[in-house]
Amino acid sequence: MPRTSTGLEGIGIFSGLTAEELGSVLDCMRRRVCRKDELLFSEGDAGDELYVVLEGSVSISLHLPDGVELPVSQAAAGSFFGEMSIIERAPRSATCRASSDSVLLSLHADDFHGLVRTQPVLAARVMQRMLTIAAGRLLDTGSLLSQMVQWGESARKRAVTDEATGLFNRRFLDDSLESLFSRSRLEGRPFSIAMFDLDHFGDINRAHGQAFGDKVIVEASRVFPEVFRKGDFLVRYGGDEFTFILPATESAEAKELCTGVCRAVASVRFAELPELRLSASLGVASFPEHAEGLEELKAQADKALYKAKENGRGRAEIPARA
Repeated sequence: MPRTSTGLEGIGIFSGLTAEELGSVLDCMRRRVCRKDELLFSEGDAGDELYVVLEGSVSISLHLPDGVELPVSQAAAGSFFGEMSIIERAPRSATCRASSDSVLLSLHADDFHGLVRTQPVLAARVMQRMLTIAAGRLLDTGSLLSQMVQWGESARKRAVTDEATGLFNRRFLDDSLESLFSRSRLEGRPFSIAMFDLDHFGDINRAHGQAFGDKVIVEASRVFPEVFRKGDFLVRYGGDEFTFILPATESAEAKELCTGVCRAVASVRFAELPELRLSASLGVASFPEHAEGLEELKAQADKALYKAKENGRGRAEIPARA
């Protein structure tokens, strides 16, 4: 008697299989129901199961050098993850937790290897599809994630850290901002971005030389961690420009933090130039108050930065209300 629907028909790695073949695969799998925020496994855990998402979604994260868990992608319904665990029983290269109530199917390495022995042609077809999709997915994530997964902790630090200040670098911002924003929007939480410029930095550089200008940047950046919180992302965008990513933060709190940065920067002193006083301007924008999308949010923060400069510098501003 022909098999009825297995629920695997829309899963990419099983495309092209007959109903009987899908049934054989399903017989090897286990059903798992997960609540939102339930941990499936942590980075570094021993791996022996592949997961397929039937309903809901799963957040895939990496641990950064400072211990922060960085979301890098979402596995939505119809996708799979953890394939290396059944290919070579490799340790988990990421942390996965349900980002909503979810229904998963898991395929244990032992069960897959059993399928290889009993139905080698079927197993080979699944493996080929799995490797093709996994390779394309890895390319899509960009070089930062590839290096972080492949080369481990030391490469992670080099890949995402600005050498001079020890803060995150522009590469981190370019590769991670969208994932961080998407996670906040998915969870229904506010999300703020702040853009920072040292005031009149070009004049300081010209008057006292590049070496001293570099020192000014480093000394100013040292006050940032004193003001911001664990879980905020402090990024050197380039030169004297910094970007601060503030998850789960509404505009009033974000502006208050950035005003504290202005005060902290103004307190920095230099023994060789005791008369020098630094100041900084910051523009702050928040989702969903000022923008619904990421590009608009960045544009609003940039407008607020120019507003801070126009209003006398040495301050933090938010966009004007419509």
